[in-house]
Amino acid sequence: MPLMVSDATLKNLHPLEVKTLLFYEGGAIFDAPRMQVDLGLVLGQCNQALSWLEAKGFLHESQRRTDIFYERTDLGADYAAKGTPVERMVRVLAEKGPLTLPELAAAAGVENRDAGSSYGQLSKAGVLSMDGEKRVCLENPSAEPDRAIRQLLDRAAQAPLEHNHLSAQDQKEIARHARKRGAATAMFKIIERESVSYELSETGAQVRSALQERGITGEEIGQVTPEMLRDGSWQGKTFREYGVDAPTSRLLPGRRNPYAEYLDSVKDKLVSLGFSEFDGPVVETEFWNSDALFMPQFHSARDIHDVYYVKNPRHAREIEEPYLSRIAEVHEKGGNTGSRGWGYQFDRDFTRRLILRSQGTVMSAKSLRNAEIPGKYFGILRCFRYDQVDATHLSDFYQTEGIVLGEDVNLRNLLGLLKMFAEELAGATEVRYVPGYFPFTEPSVEVHIKHPRLGWFELGGAGIFRPEVTKPMGVEVPVLAWGLGIDRMALMHLGLNDLRELFSSDIENVRLRRRQG
Repeated sequence: MPLMVSDATLKNLHPLEVKTLLFYEGGAIFDAPRMQVDLGLVLGQCNQALSWLEAKGFLHESQRRTDIFYERTDLGADYAAKGTPVERMVRVLAEKGPLTLPELAAAAGVENRDAGSSYGQLSKAGVLSMDGEKRVCLENPSAEPDRAIRQLLDRAAQAPLEHNHLSAQDQKEIARHARKRGAATAMFKIIERESVSYELSETGAQVRSALQERGITGEEIGQVTPEMLRDGSWQGKTFREYGVDAPTSRLLPGRRNPYAEYLDSVKDKLVSLGFSEFDGPVVETEFWNSDALFMPQFHSARDIHDVYYVKNPRHAREIEEPYLSRIAEVHEKGGNTGSRGWGYQFDRDFTRRLILRSQGTVMSAKSLRNAEIPGKYFGILRCFRYDQVDATHLSDFYQTEGIVLGEDVNLRNLLGLLKMFAEELAGATEVRYVPGYFPFTEPSVEVHIKHPRLGWFELGGAGIFRPEVTKPMGVEVPVLAWGLGIDRMALMHLGLNDLRELFSSDIENVRLRRRQG
């Protein structure tokens, strides 16, 4: 077949592209690691050359493979050295005999929350039980709980574990303790490594032949340096031609980030409707983040709020009274709310634990103390919660929170507000409401919208605050509350298909993103 490669095509090739094309003949399969060995390049240069050549149609993929590895986290290393919470609890009970759950947690050096979940696990397995004095007893002294995960932790000490090299049982076990980006409660971090192999396309083979015919080697000099002039190394070399017809640099006028503009537009809308804005710190206590919202301290209800703990300082100095005592009484016996509470001894030390705010509802609860009745309040708040990052989930995200207080507010009013958020602010044309569950609202509802590409996803939750939340704050009237993912609203409004695009470091993508309509 005759060569149909123009001089312009050859002149515009980068030396890295030239070297790659010349080294590999048609039919040869290669990837970035092999290029490092064959051409003596660093990984970044290999990836650049492959990207450029594929974009020009000179290469095509031969094979794509994703390998999964499990790397031990800092928490996993700590558990390997000291024992998992389950192992420590069994060890302490074997040495000291029956203890109450708080005593056992302190003696084993684990958080009360971890002690509660570990007890549940061991109780189901018949290893532990609770006696008549509410003490935890060791039923099976010979048990070796967490043996499987202990072996995996030890094996991962030297190098990450490859998924395909694990047995089916080990794969199932490690999946319970592994997460993609790691977390405060994960023993393993999931690492996905994608391997792509290439081969020359028909066009690439033609370009390779043209390079050989014209004697282009990729060693041509593109810039004469002072050192080359001093030592004369430029003599006898071939020089790359300059592209005098290359386009000039672009003029880039300044503009605001489209997402920042969108957030301001939401604020303007709510303020125009008579709402007052609230805000607060991202570092909060367990008290305001969960306890004030009637979420039991040692219950799986908190699993949906997998928080990030602050290392130093670990605890706030104090919790404001009388709210601490009121909330403690509500959790233990129900207080003056008409509830029976959760029936456990409220831990006043645990409630001072400092965390990164995991939900914007924390500010709704705090605002009840000084809220006017009737009143309307909102906030756009940054939250932090471990989540597996994908097109509709982030571990660092924004929520728009709000409350409406009044004698006559009801669920119909709340559904009207949710409709406004979904249709006017998110721009959704298909909306549905489904029953939901939140420990702090009753009734509870979720609002879902349909994205043209991603399909149906949850926009957020809402409901009417339970008396266990409002009465300790001195509020006796109904309170409507909602917490919506404003990132997801922007995803719909700005016509995007992935939440990560809102926070992209790709400045070109941000420059070209359409403005809000």
